[in-house]
Amino acid sequence: MNLGEIMSPNPVLLRPEQSIRETVTLFLERNIDGAPVVDENNQIIGLFTKTHVYRAIKESMDMLQPIENIMKRDIIIGHPDEEIEDVLYPGLGRLPIADETGIVGMITRTDLARVFLESYRNISSELDAIINSTHNMIVSVDKQSRIRVFNRAAEKLLKQKAENVKGKLIDDVYPTSRLTNIIKSGQVETLQKIMLNNHYFISNRSPIIKDGEIIGTVGVLQDISELEELSRELKYVKELNEELDAIIESSYDGLYITDGNGMTLRLNQAFEMITGVNGREFLGRYVDDIAQEGIVSESVSSLALARKETVTIIQETRSGKTTLATGSPVFDKNGNIFRVVCNVRDITELNMLKQKLEKVQGLSQHYESQLKTLRIYSGTDKIISKSSEMRKLLETVVRLAEVDSTILINGESGTGKELIAETIHNHSARAKKPFIKVNCGAIPENLMESELFGYDYGAFTGAKKEGKAGYFELAHEGTLFLDEIGDLPFNLQVKLLRVLQSKEINRVGGRQALKVDTRILAATNRNLLEMVQKKQFREDLFYRLHVIPVIIPPLRDRKEDIPSLIVHFIALFNRKYRLNKRICPDVVDILMAYDWPGNVRELENLIERLVVISSSDIISRDELPIHLGSAVLDSPQVSVSAIVPLKEAVESVEKQLLERAFAQYRTTRQIAKKLEVNASTVVRKAAKYGISSSSNSNKRT
Repeated sequence: MNLGEIMSPNPVLLRPEQSIRETVTLFLERNIDGAPVVDENNQIIGLFTKTHVYRAIKESMDMLQPIENIMKRDIIIGHPDEEIEDVLYPGLGRLPIADETGIVGMITRTDLARVFLESYRNISSELDAIINSTHNMIVSVDKQSRIRVFNRAAEKLLKQKAENVKGKLIDDVYPTSRLTNIIKSGQVETLQKIMLNNHYFISNRSPIIKDGEIIGTVGVLQDISELEELSRELKYVKELNEELDAIIESSYDGLYITDGNGMTLRLNQAFEMITGVNGREFLGRYVDDIAQEGIVSESVSSLALARKETVTIIQETRSGKTTLATGSPVFDKNGNIFRVVCNVRDITELNMLKQKLEKVQGLSQHYESQLKTLRIYSGTDKIISKSSEMRKLLETVVRLAEVDSTILINGESGTGKELIAETIHNHSARAKKPFIKVNCGAIPENLMESELFGYDYGAFTGAKKEGKAGYFELAHEGTLFLDEIGDLPFNLQVKLLRVLQSKEINRVGGRQALKVDTRILAATNRNLLEMVQKKQFREDLFYRLHVIPVIIPPLRDRKEDIPSLIVHFIALFNRKYRLNKRICPDVVDILMAYDWPGNVRELENLIERLVVISSSDIISRDELPIHLGSAVLDSPQVSVSAIVPLKEAVESVEKQLLERAFAQYRTTRQIAKKLEVNASTVVRKAAKYGISSSSNSNKRT
């Protein structure tokens, strides 16, 4: 409390020249017994009180003399902002209060008495409020054992009003309280069980000592039923905690719990087993500090704290295991995180199962499209061969199937390189395992690596979350056929070479090498040796693939197979389109005479076209494309081996046509009709070239 709060404002001010008599009169009129003396600037220079009046009377002083002659000059002056404790001292009667403007108030003994009384009342009231607000019972007696304090808690529990028991002897009211014994012994007694009003309490009793003398005793009592309830709750909490520990420890997944600041509170044995750490080393430590030691690749608890939401990540542990970790924040009623529960599951084995599943799914998808075309063959052999060249080739292929060497299949486009590769697989020890076909020229270069080797989670934008197995993994223990190997990008050729040498692959974005047991069959219609010389194909890869070369002859070099192929394709597309088409013999002759730059594939496509567009069940020459129907029989027989005069070339062709026509037809008229000239022209030309017709004279007309 400061002086400005307790002073009497606007005090009476005296002038030093005023007389004693005049001052006494003023004191009587204003009912005061003292006032400050100020100069002309209103600055205090002294203090005149009734004590000075008594002195003047006692010493028979002249009452008309000025008060400055006897006033007190050495005085203490207070400031309104000062605390009363700073200026209060024994014997203080009056205290003038002044600020920068001059005298503003006066503190007298009356003011001090009023302040002290108010303070006493406040302290007493506050003490009573504290005692009565206490939950425990408080009973106090004086040294005569009479009750002085009996708070509201005591009234409630002991069923007595304070006014009814105060002043009474404690032993008369509560003979079992033992408070009187404490006055005699002076000893403190704690946690004593007593009975009051047939009810048990826990009591703490202490002597009240003042100036070294015991002046009473105070007892603080607590209802034992509350303690029993607390004990039951404590037991329940203990059992609940034990149950929680048992649940956490029985979890197959690792559990890791932190507070809202990331400090580790508890973890279970499963977490220790998964991460390979000693849990005692983690308790009381922050997750950020632990993460820096590399125990796990990333702290999911830190992420959950930072994002304030549930977070799931893939973790790599120091023990080499892959885990799926989920951090879940727990919020209090104010929305603040006070716990983070982290669930860790070992998915190393799950990843292995996932990879196997990827292979199965990949194989299923890969074979699904192939089955659509395989069904139309109805179990028949897909390689049709009558020529000695193809028979020898197939015998070689079957023998090569028994070994596990890498084979490079060479042949023009459409010769059946894929069928030869499939035949090798079907006759090998890997026949019951996957046969995967990959066209290296059909896959975009930016996708080729991920298609061949697969990729892991997060390898690139757009990658599947679960990753993907590549063709090498899908063909594990089986055969991988790399068609158009000459189109393989140069940067992937070295990776293919590594697979051939080490039997290992690395997924895109993957960290671990995967063992693969895959036989490689490659095929091309390009001259790889020439590409090697032009630095377009790696030389080391060429010789690694060229262990056993297989060369498929073009269709023009094995025309004996054309009739059988025609019959096969006619039957094939009749089944496919539910038709019953047949082909004329002269059409077969025409197709036999064609050069077939597109080989078997061109023949197959042509037969399908003829079967589909033919308006009748008999496919005739008229159904053939223009480049076959009008020119095949004529132009393919013309063979130019060197440059000769045009006249000689024309005469040579005319002679060959006439010789063949005379050998095939009976009459000159038939020959003329076939050659689309007059009969006289036939006779004239035959005579010119000396073609004898004597053997056929009976056939002429």
